[in-house]
Formats: sequence, structure tokens, C-alpha cells
Amino acid sequence: MSGVVVVLERVPGGIASVCGEAAGAARALAGGGPVVGLLVGPGDSTAATELAVDKVLTADGPEFEHPSTAQLGALAAAAADAAPATTILFPGTARGRDGVGRTAIRWGASAATSVTEVTRDESGSLHVRRPVFGGRATEELELPGPRHVLSLKPHAFPLPPARSPPASSEPLAIPDSPKSSRPVEVTGFTPTAGGKGPELGDASIVVSGGRGLRSPENFGLVEELAESLGAAVGASRAVTDAGWRPGSYQVGQTGRAVSPQLYIALGISGAIQHIVGMVSSRVIVAVNSDPHAPIFQVADYGIVGDALQIVPALTREVRKARGL
Repeated sequence: MSGVVVVLERVPGGIASVCGEAAGAARALAGGGPVVGLLVGPGDSTAATELAVDKVLTADGPEFEHPSTAQLGALAAAAADAAPATTILFPGTARGRDGVGRTAIRWGASAATSVTEVTRDESGSLHVRRPVFGGRATEELELPGPRHVLSLKPHAFPLPPARSPPASSEPLAIPDSPKSSRPVEVTGFTPTAGGKGPELGDASIVVSGGRGLRSPENFGLVEELAESLGAAVGASRAVTDAGWRPGSYQVGQTGRAVSPQLYIALGISGAIQHIVGMVSSRVIVAVNSDPHAPIFQVADYGIVGDALQIVPALTREVRKARGL
């Protein structure tokens, strides 16, 4: 048995959805050992106690509202020592990936980021798989024990059911170093321009459009299909370069890398810079009028045809199936 600590991340209105996935992965990895959530920052802990953890440790002082990476690493190491645990899992967020290195150095652990598969052998070493070179290859690593720090790629692990009854919650004994460390000073906050649906990087379904839609007015078809699916809206670089939608919509090597359960590419030919940003999606559906478009080489399902005819029909069927 090996205990696991899951570092939980607050978002407006609760806990980041990828934290639930991390808790599920921790449960499988612990092998019957304790699974402990670490919740940093002031606020309610109810959502955290509903995850698949045995206990939630909180560090909710005002000095941890915007913790520095040094503070987060020290708190994660302290939580692992208290659990006790041999593995710390961070969710696949920007802050989570940033926290892995600092925590591993402080705790004397081996580390890996963007992990999509992980198992533990009898010696205590972890065997992990993760995408590299923009998703064009998969790397397999053996991480020696006894301690490990990982961040998980979003949507690579299933979301377990909510815990019932909720887990217990108690304060973490704060070590001296986080108390004396200076927190991050937030000087401003500007929301990223995006669609009406979920945030692009966290969405389990993404619908993206390309120049095959022919005009910015037709891009509304992408947004209508995304709305019917409860999906995030993405775009190819050609679309954002043309000014049809803001750069924050761009999926690709120079935009956002996404790994949803379902990625739908509409009128996107499949340039390599776009493919490396979405190829790790679990299921890829492509609609393109060119049967030789590169996007079909990575698609699980392909429809050869005019997106302007196919997308409205698809949206109607989705709405009918969902009773919308």
C-alpha cells in the first residue's frame, strides 16, 4: 500500500474538474493506501470533500489565497509527510505543472508531467506514459522510488463518482517555510475571450472550425453545435489569423493544446501545427470536403462533405437526441 496526496486547485465556484480525475487516478494508484486531498487557499471545502479521497487537509489562511510555487511545494511535501504518502499528484493545469518541479526538488522525489498512464511495480517504482514532441510520440518512463511527483494530462483518466458520505476535513500543520515565503501578488485579472461553453483547456468536448467554413458568419455553425453538446469552441490558426475569432480560440502548437474526450474538427484541413495541439484527444471526428485532407489521418471518424450542409444537420440531430 502506498499513500497518495492529490493537490486540489480552487476555481470560481468550486474545484477544478481535473482534480476529480486526479483523485480517481490516486485511488487506483494507492492500492488500498490512504488518498488525501490538499486544498490550499481560503474558502469553503465542501466540494473537495465530495471527491474520491479519504480526507482533505486544508491550508486556508489568507496568505495562501495566491500561493507561490515555493509555498505550494512546501505545503504538498508537508501533506505527504502527514498522510503518509509516497506519491503527490497535481492536476493537469498550468499551476499544477508548475508545481511539480519545485515539489520534487524539495521532497527529494522523481517527477514527470502530462502523464496519461501510470502503474506501480513491486519495487515501488512508477511506470508512466506521456505524450512528447507535441503529441507525435509517446514516452515511457520508469521513475525510481520511493517518492514521486506527477502532473496528469487533463481527461486522460476517468472521473470517478462523487464520494458519499463526504470525506472528513482538517487543517494541515503548516511548516515554517510557507509562513515566511512571500505569496504571489496578483496585480490584475482579465478574463480570456472565449465562447459561451466551458473553458477550452478543461472541456471534455471541443468543437473547432477552420477556413473550410468560408466566412466568419458561417463560424456561428460551430458555436451552435458546441452549444448543443455543452462543448468548448476552438479554431484553427487560419481562422484566428483572419480575425474571425480571437487568438484565445486557437488550438495548435502556437495556441492551446487540448485533450478532450471528443474533438470535432469542422472544415479544418489538418496542418501539423494544428494536429499537435489536439492529437491526444480520445476520439477525433473530422468533417472536410477534401478526402485527402491530413486531418483524416488522425481522425477516428471522418465525414467527407461540405461542412455547411453537414453541421446544421448534425446540430439538429444532437438537439433532438438531447431534447433541446
